[in-house]
Amino acid sequence: MIGILLITIGSLGAASFYVPFKKVKVWAWESYWITQGLAAWIICPWVFALFTVPSGSLMQIIHDAPSSAKWLTMMFGALWGVGGLTFGLSIRYMGIALGQSLVLGLTAALGTLIPSIVAGENLFASRAGILTMVGVAIALAGITIIGYAGVLKNQSLTEEERKAAVKDFALKKGILIAILSGIMSACFAYGFQSGKPIDEVAAQYGTNELFVSNPTLIFILLGGFITNVIYCVWLNIKNGSYKDYTSVSGGVFLNNVAFTFLAGLLWFLQFHFYGMGKSQIPAQMEAFSWSILMAMNIALSNIWGLILKEWKGVSKKTVVVLIIGIIILILSTFVINLT
Repeated sequence: MIGILLITIGSLGAASFYVPFKKVKVWAWESYWITQGLAAWIICPWVFALFTVPSGSLMQIIHDAPSSAKWLTMMFGALWGVGGLTFGLSIRYMGIALGQSLVLGLTAALGTLIPSIVAGENLFASRAGILTMVGVAIALAGITIIGYAGVLKNQSLTEEERKAAVKDFALKKGILIAILSGIMSACFAYGFQSGKPIDEVAAQYGTNELFVSNPTLIFILLGGFITNVIYCVWLNIKNGSYKDYTSVSGGVFLNNVAFTFLAGLLWFLQFHFYGMGKSQIPAQMEAFSWSILMAMNIALSNIWGLILKEWKGVSKKTVVVLIIGIIILILSTFVINLT
C-alpha cells in the first residue's frame, strides 16, 4: 500500500501540471512548453538528485555508472521526448481529460508489458505475471470507458461549446497525435529499465532505496529535453514567437516563468514519487508499477477535467460513464495487493 500511495502522490502532480498553464499570458504554446521543460527536465532532476544521494557523491555516481547505460537511458529519453511534446499537443487539441486518457492508456499498456517481454519473462508462468496482465486489462477497460465518454461528449456539444471548453479542440487531429504520443511515451519505462545499472551504482554509494532512481532521471530527462528544445526552438523561429521572451513586461515575464516552473515541478514530481513507490512494490510485480502510475494519472486528470468544466454541457449519462471509467481505473491499481 505504501508503494501505491507514493505513486498516487506523484500522479496528483502529473494530473495537475497543465493547470498552471492557464495562468500564462500572451506566450505561444512552444514558449511556455519549453520553459516548463527547463524546470521539469533539467533543473528539478539535478536538484532532487543532489539532495537525495549522499553528500558529494552525485558526480562520482555519474562517473562510475556504465557508459552504455547512460547513453541508452538518454536515447530512450529522446524517444520519450517525442511523446512528451506530442502529449502537450494532444491536450491542446482534446483537453486535459480526453487527451491524457488516450495517451496514457497506450503508455500504460506498452510501458508495462513490453519491458517484461523483451527481458524474456513468461508472464503466464507465474501468479504475479498473470496478475500484471489482469491489472493492465482492467486499466485498459477503464480507459476505454473514459474514451467512450469522450465520444459521447463530442457528439453532444456544439462546435462553439467544444471551443469554449478546449480552445483549439480538434478531435481527429488530437486522436492521431495521441496515438503517436502514447507509443513514444512508453519509452520512459524502457529508460527506467535501461537505467538499472545506474540505480545499482547509486545504491553502492549508500543512496536510500527510495531515491536510487533519481540519478537515472537526469539522463532520461536530458534526452527528452533535447528533443523538445529542438522542436520548440524551430516553432519559435517559424512562428516568430521567439519574441515572447522579450516583448512582454517584466511583470508578465515573471508571472509566466513562475507558473511554467510550477508546472514543471508538478510534472517532475510524478517520476520522483514513482521511483520511490516502485522501490516499495514486490519485485515480482514491479512491472505493474508503471500501469499504476498511468492509471492514477488518467483518473486524477479526468477529475481535474470535471473541476475545470471541460465536461460542462454534457448529459448526465456522459458524466456517469466518465465516473465509472475513473472508478475502474482506480480499482485496477489494487490488483497488486492480491500477490
